[in-house]
Amino acid sequence: MRPILHVISGLRTGGAETMLVALCRSLQARGLPQHVVSLTRGGENAEALAAAGVTVHVLAPGGLAGAAASLLSLSRLIRRLRPAVIQGWLYHGDLFAALAHRLAGAPRRSLLAWGWRNSDIDHARYGRLLRIGRALSGWPGLVVSNSQAGADFHCGLGYRPRRLAVIPNGIDTVRFRPDTAARAVIRAELGIPEDAVVVIHAARLDPMKDHGAVLAAAALVPQLRFVLAGAGTETLALPPNAIALGRRDDLPRLYAAADIVLSTSAFGEGFSNALAEGMAAGLVPVATRVGDAGLILSGSGRLVPPGDPAAVASALADLGALAPIARRETGLAARARIVRAFGIDAMAAGFLEAWTQAGASLDPAADRGR
Repeated sequence: MRPILHVISGLRTGGAETMLVALCRSLQARGLPQHVVSLTRGGENAEALAAAGVTVHVLAPGGLAGAAASLLSLSRLIRRLRPAVIQGWLYHGDLFAALAHRLAGAPRRSLLAWGWRNSDIDHARYGRLLRIGRALSGWPGLVVSNSQAGADFHCGLGYRPRRLAVIPNGIDTVRFRPDTAARAVIRAELGIPEDAVVVIHAARLDPMKDHGAVLAAAALVPQLRFVLAGAGTETLALPPNAIALGRRDDLPRLYAAADIVLSTSAFGEGFSNALAEGMAAGLVPVATRVGDAGLILSGSGRLVPPGDPAAVASALADLGALAPIARRETGLAARARIVRAFGIDAMAAGFLEAWTQAGASLDPAADRGR
């Protein structure tokens, strides 16, 4: 069977990287060989992919000469593997996949697909990539966006994909689930009282995530406890009711110890994995109205305007004042929403359907006739 080749900018901890691992695991289990090209060295998810039996190829372009050499290496890999699909992830992965696809002479043999993972991105930081992507947006036979907001944003900038599919992220609802035992253990480890109402915010330190709004809101609701998890959070100056843990690899345990999951993204968020994972763990969600947050919540928890700490604090105060049983029932309803609409199998099936409809041959019998 012809493999699927994914091209991504790197394999560090992040939403897109997490979804790539989940998708590869699911497709590999279905008998579809998976290969991943990373454009940077290292990253925690490289080990996760290898453990799942996925072949990881590392190209590390540095400067123009390095980029040219990496493109040549990627084009040779494409000619050798003859993948059914070349799926780009994030802007750098999309562009490298497109250029190598052309260089390898593969347009008739392999479907080129791009992956959009953002909405309302910062033009000051990504303007050049957005302009290049817009100019080449007719090259891929398919573009997959993980949010309707992201699809609308890019099309509004003048991107003109030949075929567009919106496939929401898939959440591992077995890994992310309510866990009474983990709740007690992690609270004891962190020195959080059993009866405290805990808000968790899981995100790397980045302007897009707006940690300033988290800290300002926390200062307005001293009756609640805040746990911040994510690379760089350990450097923040915190109010007395907050702790920061830096990067953590045990998010399911941390979510299990909380009551409310908070997403304060100011821009750029397409589909928030942290928000959906927290909901899968049975937490009540509070999120800014950015990307597809409204679709994820679908009436659960609270939606608030971005960049408004007072609105965040008001929503948190209201939910924190609920009786514990009412808050628990609200969280379980949020979990049911994620289980129903955003499972990993649904995401994998969506990719397979989109690739097939765009012309990719994923049938082993068809491959033998080539």
